[in-house]
Amino acid sequence: METPPPNDVAVILAAGVGGRLGAGHEAPKALLDFAGRTLLDRHVRNLEAIGVRDIAITVGHEAQMIRDAVAGLTTDARITFVENPRYRRGSLVSLWAQRVRLQAGAGVILMDADVLCDARMLARLGDGQAENTLLVDRQLEPGDEPMKLCFRRGVDGQDRIVDFRKRPEHAHDWHGESVGFFRFSGAMAVELAARCGGYVSTDQLDVEYEEAIRDLLLAHPDRFGAVDVSDLPWTEIDFEEDVVRARTHVLPQLIET
Repeated sequence: METPPPNDVAVILAAGVGGRLGAGHEAPKALLDFAGRTLLDRHVRNLEAIGVRDIAITVGHEAQMIRDAVAGLTTDARITFVENPRYRRGSLVSLWAQRVRLQAGAGVILMDADVLCDARMLARLGDGQAENTLLVDRQLEPGDEPMKLCFRRGVDGQDRIVDFRKRPEHAHDWHGESVGFFRFSGAMAVELAARCGGYVSTDQLDVEYEEAIRDLLLAHPDRFGAVDVSDLPWTEIDFEEDVVRARTHVLPQLIET
């Protein structure tokens, strides 16, 4: 199995309030517990398993709770924290807060914190052959909630990414759901920081970070590829029913590190 180079850094976005979970979930979603392990603990262990030990976490809502949780982890990873004081705005601001790391020239693995997934998910991300890799699940729920990765088949028979939105605008042959994990080359991470900066400089602070990635996909379609993870168990956790599904359907199927 190929793994990312040792100088790769992982960026985990964990600053959000998670208000859609409702009452009783005041803690950050990254600290949701599944079988005695938090999502954050699982992410750190899965990153270590593929050789990534430089991890930067964007924090905002209840940031001290995340710091305390990390302090209790048994890990060899170097974990740092980046504060996003505007964490109640769009997630793009949380990614922009990590601009120093994006601009450093190293490869970057970008992760949403609110995903319960199989350990093989990150391994497949590291195995992606494209310069920049996204993960796609063809078995998505209908509706506007899933972030859709859209493909169109070229005359060469290859599927290429042509859109990336909850409500796609461009014609496509098929689409799947983005997992919320991405691997960028050093050069593309630098450009991602610039795209985020463009939104921030024009005060578009309520934009989700996927919009900046979409800009890159449309500008450089031949530099991106996707890996199919439709056979792996995972779920993004936004609502209480997602927590229930995670515990009853996803957790029993997981292969863990």
